[in-house]
Amino acid sequence: MEFIPTQEKLIPDLSPREEVVLLARTLWREGYDDHVAGHITYRQPDGTFLCNPWFLLWSELRAEHIIRIDGDGNVLEGDWPAPLGIPLHLELHKLREDVTVAMHNHPRYGTIWADAGRVPPAYDQSSAMGGGELVLVDEYEGGVDNANFARSAVEAMGGADLALLANHGVFVLGSSIRAVHQRAVALEQRCRNAWHVEALGGGKPLTGPVADAFRQSDGTRFIGFWEAMVRVELEADPTLLSADR
Repeated sequence: MEFIPTQEKLIPDLSPREEVVLLARTLWREGYDDHVAGHITYRQPDGTFLCNPWFLLWSELRAEHIIRIDGDGNVLEGDWPAPLGIPLHLELHKLREDVTVAMHNHPRYGTIWADAGRVPPAYDQSSAMGGGELVLVDEYEGGVDNANFARSAVEAMGGADLALLANHGVFVLGSSIRAVHQRAVALEQRCRNAWHVEALGGGKPLTGPVADAFRQSDGTRFIGFWEAMVRVELEADPTLLSADR
């Protein structure tokens, strides 16, 4: 009999706040660890957004820390302030109703390629697994805590799913927490592997129908990957899920 895994068989049911926490913690392990930098927004059915707060590392987030904000960045629920760079997300969500989850941070290899102003090739399947279109936004006008600069960056992205923000970091978008997790992991792997391949003198990128098939993925097809990384976090901290579940 064919076994078709479901989330319920692989991890516990997660609340939206727990999903944000686990996305932050899993990505911290993947190199999205620039101190207190970085923000995640998760659009809710009522038009508000769950968000990690300012002042806390992604590695220490818990469900009770997650705040809920409105489309103007006002904190509606929670005891912490919104991140300074939240205008980037607010401008993105205003222009892109197709985006449910957005994540910005400054991972090591993604930021190196952003600093170089170059889009790295995808040399292997794991580097392309998240799918989506990756673009370079090469005009650095200033920090994205400025709404005008943030809107310019979002407009320069067009309909892309991932962006290297020149002299800054990366921006990853998706329809779900799972999609953004897969895309963010694949993006940093793509940037890291391309750096090493170039150090060896170059290689052969994925091209043609295979590359196109990977690019067309919405980031949700690798069932089991997000769940495996969630289990790593829950094993490391068995108390991580909400106490009132």
